[in-house]
Amino acid sequence: MTGNSLLTGIVRFISLLLVQALVFNHLNILGSINPMVYVLFFYWYPVQENRSVLIGTAFLLGFFVDLFSDTMALHTAASLTTAFFRIALMRFVFGVNLEFQNFRISNSTRVQQSSFLALLIVIHHLAFFSLEIFSLSNLLLILKRVVFTGVSTFIFATLLAALFARSKE
Repeated sequence: MTGNSLLTGIVRFISLLLVQALVFNHLNILGSINPMVYVLFFYWYPVQENRSVLIGTAFLLGFFVDLFSDTMALHTAASLTTAFFRIALMRFVFGVNLEFQNFRISNSTRVQQSSFLALLIVIHHLAFFSLEIFSLSNLLLILKRVVFTGVSTFIFATLLAALFARSKE
């Protein structure tokens, strides 16, 4: 990781952590939907970087969100699951393009970018709500929470990503 990309990664980590802890943890849409926009970290993480660094960073991000949210390691487990499946999701969405040395997510189509973000959110939320509810007899409740929270997370994450993209131009 170069110095500039390391600084960018640290700023994104801290920014997403603070936005999640100070804004979105206190935002209750329809009484029970809390968007989890810190999932954007996994979307923005550099493609060619070391996977073990991603796993360690995912642990720290989830751990700190858990500290602010009082959720007993649910965010940590969901973040680790998302980090673990990230490369498989990238291969699924971007295919052969991922193998090129100069591949960047920003150079892919909007449909691929949206699909990748949506799959990251689904994996994260599926892990989170499965552990939170922890009962297959409540499978419909798990799926309902994944869908509603996932849609709100996708909307807010897309808005945040657009905000950061415009600030770079």
